[in-house]
Amino acid sequence: MNITMIVYLLGWILNTVAALMLLPISVSIYYGEGHGKYFLLCSLSMFAVGWLLTKKRPKNTRFYAKDGLVMTALSWLLLSATGCLPFYLSGEIPSYTNALFECISGFTTTGASILHDVEALSRCMMFWRCFMQWIGGMGVLVFMLAVIPLTGGQDLYLMRAESPGPQVGKLVPKVRKTAYYLYAIYFALTVLQILCLLVAKMPLYDAVCTAFTTTSTGGFGIKNASLGAYSPAIHYIVTIFLYLSGLNYNFYFFLWIHRFRDAFSIQEIKLYSLIFFGAVAVITLDVVRFGYPLEVGFRHSALQVGSIMTTAGFSSVNFDMWPALSKNVIVLLMFVGGCAGSTCGGIKVSRILIYLKTVKKEIAHLCHPRNVKIIKIDGKALPHDVLRSANIFLIVYVLIFTLSVLLISVDQLDLVTNFTAVASALGNIGPGLSLVGPSSNFDVFSSFSKYVLMFDMLAGRLELFPMLVLFTPTAWKKQ
Repeated sequence: MNITMIVYLLGWILNTVAALMLLPISVSIYYGEGHGKYFLLCSLSMFAVGWLLTKKRPKNTRFYAKDGLVMTALSWLLLSATGCLPFYLSGEIPSYTNALFECISGFTTTGASILHDVEALSRCMMFWRCFMQWIGGMGVLVFMLAVIPLTGGQDLYLMRAESPGPQVGKLVPKVRKTAYYLYAIYFALTVLQILCLLVAKMPLYDAVCTAFTTTSTGGFGIKNASLGAYSPAIHYIVTIFLYLSGLNYNFYFFLWIHRFRDAFSIQEIKLYSLIFFGAVAVITLDVVRFGYPLEVGFRHSALQVGSIMTTAGFSSVNFDMWPALSKNVIVLLMFVGGCAGSTCGGIKVSRILIYLKTVKKEIAHLCHPRNVKIIKIDGKALPHDVLRSANIFLIVYVLIFTLSVLLISVDQLDLVTNFTAVASALGNIGPGLSLVGPSSNFDVFSSFSKYVLMFDMLAGRLELFPMLVLFTPTAWKKQ
């Protein structure tokens, strides 16, 4: 374990967060709010500590896979522990536990909140709350890799540890350029959505905050009614960008370099689209059957499917009041998630595709034991380690999910609340059902349960293993 290099990188994390806090400071100045001083205090303090930690670059910059996992987990813990300070110091969220919960929910793009009145927040705090999701969507380490040469060639270990999905590689030979392309696509989607929202007559401040939380598939709303406070045109725009944000970013890269056939032949995107539009059709028919007008039913169904499947936390209607079939589809979508290589949480469509092909292979093997069948995705045979990793991920996911439900059940809340709260936290989704439905919040849980859910949010965002390796003693031994 290269401890000195990890400390050096954590220093850069502090420097990065200190620089990013300049934006909410600017917002506070523009709106004449005094709360900007808390961001300034935190920014200066973090930069001072970060400068000390990065003053001297370590001689040994060698980085291994376990270093990348530990570094990623520590960086997200540090990011959350410091990013929540303006909320706590300003008194807008007077409990540090609640401030930390809101911050982790923001950076992990979960969208679960403990706030009873979102609109009571000052503009700069509201902006930081939404901007946190945009930062966490692509990942702060990916951002650092795009602008700073860090580890002398082992950057891919950091990118793999932070990026969602079972197959994370380089779009181009150099990791730094890959990070640059990812953020360029991410930024372009954000700007395009802001422009579309402005055309739909959404105020600029609202448009920027909404675009931050849509492109990141985070879903923090700036109104108590979430997207229910806006027009149908805005609902459709957000739905379209939720769908686009749930796509594998390889799709956009292939479009960028004019490899259109490769872009539209990605099997994961075909399955993602099939599940997405199939769920919209089923829920639309179900809610129309129970009295919704067709256009209203389609619009709310599409938005909620987009919000839940891409693991954003938006709501335009209280779907906890929908018929049983619709609610069951919503709960199933919580586990599916978006594509690998997107900003979404959940198990990921790529893994669902692997599991389906594995089942198909097993059935074929039972019927024809002598046949040798190779699992392929996009025409390429899947390596054994990818299959093994996908299977182990599912086992660990189920174990963490089960243990978390048992742990938070000490609060004596109902099963639907506990089950969907953990599904929401581990899948980085946002709202659940019952007491954590779209019209409620997570403040119903005790501090102990909130820390369990915070661990779940971090584990879900980092694909489970960085958080588990962090608590493994052998990972800290020097090589």
